[in-house]
Amino acid sequence: MTQTASPPDALALNQQGARALAAGNFDVATDNFRQALTQEPRQPAIWLNLAAVRRAQSDFDGALNAVDEALRINPRHFMALLSRASLLDATGEEKRATAAYAIALTQAPSDSALDPPTLATVKRARDRSARHAAELETFVRDNIARPLGECGEREAHRLNDFIGLTLGSKKIYRQDPVHFYYPGLPTIEFYDRAEFPWLSEFEAATDAIRDEFSKALAADLTAFVPYIDYPDTVPVDQWAPLNKSKEWSAYHLIYQGQVIDQAASRCPATMAAISRLPQPLVATKSPAAMFSALRPHTRIPPHTGIANTRLVVHLPLVVPAGCGFRVGNETRAWKVGEAWVFDDTIEHEAWNDGDALRTILICDIWNPRLSQNERAVITRIMTAMDVFNGHTTHAEL
Repeated sequence: MTQTASPPDALALNQQGARALAAGNFDVATDNFRQALTQEPRQPAIWLNLAAVRRAQSDFDGALNAVDEALRINPRHFMALLSRASLLDATGEEKRATAAYAIALTQAPSDSALDPPTLATVKRARDRSARHAAELETFVRDNIARPLGECGEREAHRLNDFIGLTLGSKKIYRQDPVHFYYPGLPTIEFYDRAEFPWLSEFEAATDAIRDEFSKALAADLTAFVPYIDYPDTVPVDQWAPLNKSKEWSAYHLIYQGQVIDQAASRCPATMAAISRLPQPLVATKSPAAMFSALRPHTRIPPHTGIANTRLVVHLPLVVPAGCGFRVGNETRAWKVGEAWVFDDTIEHEAWNDGDALRTILICDIWNPRLSQNERAVITRIMTAMDVFNGHTTHAEL
């Protein structure tokens, strides 16, 4: 008895169709893919192969229909999303293609996982998306130039941020404190100077403070300790290159709420200037004040601070060329004697690409949006936690 050969299964038909497509036999390829789909209609890969045949025949509408079938099965299918964008691009529908490329990029794997032709298409998608975003931002800004010019400095700053965040040229950064998050406080990268009427007086002491720093540096270099000093038994993550390193060092004047007597005695003008600041008084935690020294060609990696109940003040003392500081989306250059106040629970980083030591005075202050009652209760909360955990014997609760 003669046995009848079994018809090829969907996998075999798909493979036959792929070989026919590579050979330019489009009718054979189409027939193979259609037969495979009668057996396995919910296989996106087969629909995409059918789309490739139709595209090769310049049947762009047919190709889009096949891609859409794949997306009905899996709306997040990266290759289907990328194919759809590429097809719209090929037909001259630039704005629809740009939008489709942006969607496809949200599902893209790492570049190392892509074959060269797909990677080339992904790079085209990125270039197209970046160009579209830049053109859109220019168009929007041209249309608001006059009313924006009538806004105050603070309003204009917020509106410019809104444009960047809405159109994607800026990233949304949020407060991300390591330990203490107090709800309801605004996410502000650099605070307006107007909120700190004492800032000009603080800046006026720059020369005296810098002179005391220079003398302290000459008198006792060993008092400058690594800014990052984690035990060997804990993970250091991004701090590994700086852990226990004097590439970034600190000369502590007030550390974890305690005045460092020897250091403070060398710097009376500095301590007097700090004493006028609205610093938190929390046992084992605040206030804090130090000279921060960053050696040449050293970078402090992106990180966030401990608590959004406080803000941080920087007073630049020695700033060689090539230094910079970023908080969230805003990057600034230090200028000697010009202080600023920022929220260190927003991701920030610093660098010294110059050839000399960069030094700033760092202090903490209460967040000005906290009432006196809130400050008092926050202090008691933090103190109670330390007492309970045995970190202090402070009993004034």
